[in-house]
Amino acid sequence: MGSLVWKILGTGSAILAGIAATKVADKVWERAGQDISANPKDPDSPFVAALGYAALTGLAAGVAKTLVTRKAARIYAKSAGHKPDAVRPGGL
Repeated sequence: MGSLVWKILGTGSAILAGIAATKVADKVWERAGQDISANPKDPDSPFVAALGYAALTGLAAGVAKTLVTRKAARIYAKSAGHKPDAVRPGGL
């Protein structure tokens, strides 16, 4: 049962963190004076802008997912008495 709880807690929190981080990155991008309506996947949009946007959103999502997953693992460990298998050494 613990494995299922961790999958729901870990995955759910990481997904929500990724969504929130992307929204924050969009606001930062817009405040930096960049065109938020430009689609970085569009081959006609400037490559440097697309690359910058990808770097920003990737960094924001990665940091947010790491922080939230670590917090979820702490909550799981506190309630279950042990870390989830996925975060133990050799658990990947």
